[in-house]
Amino acid sequence: MRAEPLVAALLLAAAGGAQAPATIVVSPDGAAPGAVRTLGTAVRRARAGDRVVVRAGTYREPTVVVDRPLTIVGEGRPTLDGEARRELLHVTASGVTVRGLRFANLGRSYSEDRAALRVTAAGGCVIADNDFDDTFYGVYLADVDGCRVEGNRFAGRASSEAASGNGIHLWSSRGVTVAGNRVAGHRDGIYLEFARDCRVERNASEGNLRYGLHFMYSDSSRYVGNVFRRNGAGVAVMYTRAVEVRGNRFEDGRGPAAYGLLLKEIGDPVVTGNVFARNTVGLMVDGATRLVAARNRFAANGWAVQLQANAQDARFLANDFAGNSFDVATNARDAAATFAGNYFDAYRGYDLDRDGRGDVPHRPVRLFALLAARHEPAVVLQRSFFVGLLDASERLLPTLTPDAVVDARPAMRPVAARAPSPAP
Repeated sequence: MRAEPLVAALLLAAAGGAQAPATIVVSPDGAAPGAVRTLGTAVRRARAGDRVVVRAGTYREPTVVVDRPLTIVGEGRPTLDGEARRELLHVTASGVTVRGLRFANLGRSYSEDRAALRVTAAGGCVIADNDFDDTFYGVYLADVDGCRVEGNRFAGRASSEAASGNGIHLWSSRGVTVAGNRVAGHRDGIYLEFARDCRVERNASEGNLRYGLHFMYSDSSRYVGNVFRRNGAGVAVMYTRAVEVRGNRFEDGRGPAAYGLLLKEIGDPVVTGNVFARNTVGLMVDGATRLVAARNRFAANGWAVQLQANAQDARFLANDFAGNSFDVATNARDAAATFAGNYFDAYRGYDLDRDGRGDVPHRPVRLFALLAARHEPAVVLQRSFFVGLLDASERLLPTLTPDAVVDARPAMRPVAARAPSPAP
């Protein structure tokens, strides 16, 4: 974490330390004793460390710039209204907390990334328990350090990608925690670019036009316990190293270019304990190196896993594959992947020694999956007698399916929920 913005905040607080922090009240009618009518007036009057209480009502005023460490709290969910033409709050100081406000009516912009609440070159900010309604970009963090965006609700009205922004947008930031938010109706629900050491936890991101979560060039980050549902293209992790994706749900990503999770050109990702359900493609691995995918459940997907030829040294350990049209597909016979101890409901082997592991190896790539990948209209033959005969013949005398993609001792029963975490 960079020290400069936090040190600046401490110096400002120390400078005002001779007097106890004051509370400034903002109300629409200014009726309360000592109250002011606008948030901008309150911020200009406040000293570092003061508390600004915004009473219920609707406030229409020029963009408010918060340039000193303050706590801004709403009572009764006051609304800051952008009148379809401007940003609402721009934080440029460290140590600012914004809680309990409603941001609304920013309008669309094709010339700027208009945001309801923007934080620039600051540290230690807290943005919690706010509502963002029809705000184009909701929260936009640029060059920040150690901030928290927690427990907010974002309801966008995106109609097209060109006319919409992201719910939570991070750029060139470090140590940011995005937790417990609900995001819907935006271009991307949560977007990270050039961010490091970030945590995205316990969020629900659904019904967004493109990605529920989209991040690029954002190393050493964790994505834990989130729900991504009914997003146009699912979730994309791109051009990144050392990412942990654990305990998430990737659901209902349907469409010709939709995935539960896309891993593209990344190194050392760990994908554990997730659920991939009802997606066109559950997990797409394109250019990933040293992937560890363990204890995940793939259920009712079109393709549970698609492995591109450029994926290297992938390991699939103790995952469950059930009810998928195709468990594994690849575009190369020499795919570099290891499968060990996974459960496949399509397995037709036996367990004579009763150790819970199959005695016959299982090849999860069906011959028909290879044909369907090259000739998509062939999918209409999925349930035909001919396809069943084709797959049975390939199981007996495998000649075309990849030699490397085989589970030597598959589990006889679902194992993902009870398998221990693998070593990285």
